Amino acid sequence: MRRTSFEEMACPVARTADMLGDSWSVLILREVFYGHHRFDEFVTELGIASNTLTRRLAELVDRGLLEKRPYSEKPPRFEYVLTPKGRDFRPVMLTMLNWGNRHAALKGKPMRLIDTETGEPVELQLIDARTGKAIGPQHKVERRSAAPRRVELFDFDGEVKNEAGA
Repeated sequence: MRRTSFEEMACPVARTADMLGDSWSVLILREVFYGHHRFDEFVTELGIASNTLTRRLAELVDRGLLEKRPYSEKPPRFEYVLTPKGRDFRPVMLTMLNWGNRHAALKGKPMRLIDTETGEPVELQLIDARTGKAIGPQHKVERRSAAPRRVELFDFDGEVKNEAGA
């Protein structure tokens, strides 16, 4: 069954979902961030079927998130490393880890980001890199509407607003 492509949608969230493809792709990227780069490591860590892994790795290479590099000629073997585009996915992955710890962690088994200098857990927060201020209700998502020459601002908080806008 062929999945619907979102690559032509104006929304970068939709195009990102399209680029990632599915959960296996996200988990493969996670393993590369952990330092696993070889086919057999992915199979071991993920329990993924070889044919599925082959397809997902090819897609991640085609989409520019991973680069396939030979590490053995006889027999021919390859490793998969992050491209700059793939490395740029790191904050997304860390945000997913943070959300997962809050809403999907096994009891008593969170995974933590640790400051290696202090040994303390890091508390993730989105900030405006230009000002250092935390992202909050004062920030809106600007989107060009499908309607001609119309720009919309969204709170991007999922809250239901009354008719007065409050």
